[in-house]
Amino acid sequence: MKNLLVTGGAGFIGSNFVTHFLETHPDYAIVNLDLLTYAGNLENLKEVEGNDRYTFVQGDICDRAMVESLFDKYDFSGVIHFAAESHVDNSIHGPEAFIRTNINGTFTLIDVARNRWLIKPHQVKPGYAENRFLHVSTDEVYGTLGKTGLFTEKTPYAPNSPYSASKASSDMLVRSYFHTYGLNVVTTNCSNNYGPKQHGEKLIPTIIRNAVQGNPIPIYGDGENIRDWLFVNDHCKGIALAFEKGRSGETYNIGGRNERTNNHIVQTICEILDKSHPRKDGISYKEQITYVEDRAGHDRRYAIDATKIETELGWKADENFETGILKTVDWYLSDY
Repeated sequence: MKNLLVTGGAGFIGSNFVTHFLETHPDYAIVNLDLLTYAGNLENLKEVEGNDRYTFVQGDICDRAMVESLFDKYDFSGVIHFAAESHVDNSIHGPEAFIRTNINGTFTLIDVARNRWLIKPHQVKPGYAENRFLHVSTDEVYGTLGKTGLFTEKTPYAPNSPYSASKASSDMLVRSYFHTYGLNVVTTNCSNNYGPKQHGEKLIPTIIRNAVQGNPIPIYGDGENIRDWLFVNDHCKGIALAFEKGRSGETYNIGGRNERTNNHIVQTICEILDKSHPRKDGISYKEQITYVEDRAGHDRRYAIDATKIETELGWKADENFETGILKTVDWYLSDY
């Protein structure tokens, strides 16, 4: 049995990954390290609570002594690093937490892994040659696109928010540990995720919650900002593939090929709710849509070219936006 450290596994993507990986990899046990900040929720992990291959540890990835003690106890053969502050609005109002967690926390984790797995630069300890550190990142490190074009793995970094700058910094740290030390690392950069268990502060849960509660549905600016939407289960499958089969030192972009404006997102969700959970007064939920002052530094368009992970590793998205959003709305209606 191999032991895998998953950081941030009580969050949205992390909890979906833990469930997926335990189901599909019976030769692994998972230790989930999560600080349980406001974005972490153990309710997300009800499905695996009784699994004897799952262990939860509450702790801070910046606490080096604690991280070292976990490596000593479990002798991890891999790390999947999700733990991060990730909400752009929060990074605008309070950037310090993003620098601490996303940069300092990533440094602590990868440096402990280096000391545990390597004798010296480019010399791996016997029995540790297959050990791998996978860093989960975002397409926001690439900045913003015009009306055409896609982000590829070779797109220059141009982060535009404290959040994306902190993630870009952590990506560069991971890259440096491959080139300087020869550590076995892989980085994945994903487009906007959606699906069950996402924190209520994000766009799609915010739309659904405000709609069913009869509140104004806030949309930034003119609503024409474009994102490439990726169903969370498809993202988890891509991460697992990159961890198992990706080439060391490489980056893999994971995107859903589902570009949609925020206007399209809110209109679609309102139409679904009009059919599945109509308002008692018979009026469409679209009447609740309210345009609010735009976010500072709001990137206009993101879109990922996922050709590399599709061709090299055989990944493909199982959900398109039309199927994935139905599953997502159904989940939130039962949750709310």
